[in-house]
Amino acid sequence: MGGPRQLAASVPIRAASSGAQIAIPILAVAVTGDIALGALLVALSMLPGIVAAPLVGALLDGARHPRALMMAAAAGTGLAFGVAAGLGPVPVWAVAAALVVSGLLTPFGFGGLSSFVAPPGSDARRAYALDALSYNVSGVAGPAAVALLAPTLGPRAALIAMAVVALASAAAFALLPVQPRAAEQAGLLRSMAAGIVALSTRRTLAVVTASGTLAELGRGIMPIAALGIALAATGDASLSALIVAAFAVGALLGAALEPLRPPVLSAHATMGIGYALTGLATIAAALDLGLWWTIALVGLSGLCTAAPTAAMLLLRRTEAPDSVVAQVFTVGAALRGAAAALGTAIAGALAGVEPLLLLAGSGAVWVLSGAVMLAFPRRGRGLTGAHPIVG
Repeated sequence: MGGPRQLAASVPIRAASSGAQIAIPILAVAVTGDIALGALLVALSMLPGIVAAPLVGALLDGARHPRALMMAAAAGTGLAFGVAAGLGPVPVWAVAAALVVSGLLTPFGFGGLSSFVAPPGSDARRAYALDALSYNVSGVAGPAAVALLAPTLGPRAALIAMAVVALASAAAFALLPVQPRAAEQAGLLRSMAAGIVALSTRRTLAVVTASGTLAELGRGIMPIAALGIALAATGDASLSALIVAAFAVGALLGAALEPLRPPVLSAHATMGIGYALTGLATIAAALDLGLWWTIALVGLSGLCTAAPTAAMLLLRRTEAPDSVVAQVFTVGAALRGAAAALGTAIAGALAGVEPLLLLAGSGAVWVLSGAVMLAFPRRGRGLTGAHPIVG
């Protein structure tokens, strides 16, 4: 699959979801003045995806026409965002219900889509480097669009725009050459059980999943640490956005370069070393050498995440049994999302701790996530991949 086609197919739905998470609380505060309601609505748009991940994966693994499912999910997401944009005239309970639906559909466009980007015989390493780039572009583009639209046209218009992008993404899926995996029809419950068994008992997958999940726990701590650092350095909490943005820009730059980087190490070594370097850069950023030092080193830590994230996606594909590939991706993505939320919650509970120490703690978790990869079997299939890596 060509790089532009892959990005054109995957970025819109992910950008729409990322942007909606920013637009929803802004709209809730603008309409009701209730910050807690905004937080609740965002949670309702995110948490159901964690619960639905195994089911979505099982549906995609056994589907004869998986692209049709992903297109329907994108259309449903767009309609749900459209309903949510009507908050005010539309009652809160209806908006909440729509966002729960959007949350249930989220795994189709994230982990589910990722599981199909490298069909057998393709250059899997490049495909997953591009997939990592897609996640980074989406994570920047969606919120950036909302940041532009909300102050100018209003948060309702911003959320409507995200709804339109999600609807348009349904058509963009036509660019993906999705190949059904023709998994044995064992029933949804048995299929989901097989996915959980593979993730928990296949050592290669268990190690990759544990490492990737821990990495997100570390990332979830960073925004709260950044808030404290900005307040301590300048008294202006809004400057924390510079620290978080530095990480995002670094990750985006690294992801843009990753498809061009020649492979030097095995995927599992890349994942372990990359996450360890991310942690070390984050710990260095916690040295009390000034705000701009912290911003620069956090940017470097973001840059270091690109290669291990692409390697993680590649290992999910090469180490997963063909019958549960989508489940490995959807559940893995759900666990990472939950870990990031847990990291933020833990950091919030430790808000009284010295913020630079909190940032160092974030780095230590990243280093630990890299160390987990030492448990990866030396002769695991991830050394070369279950599917040929050509080019």
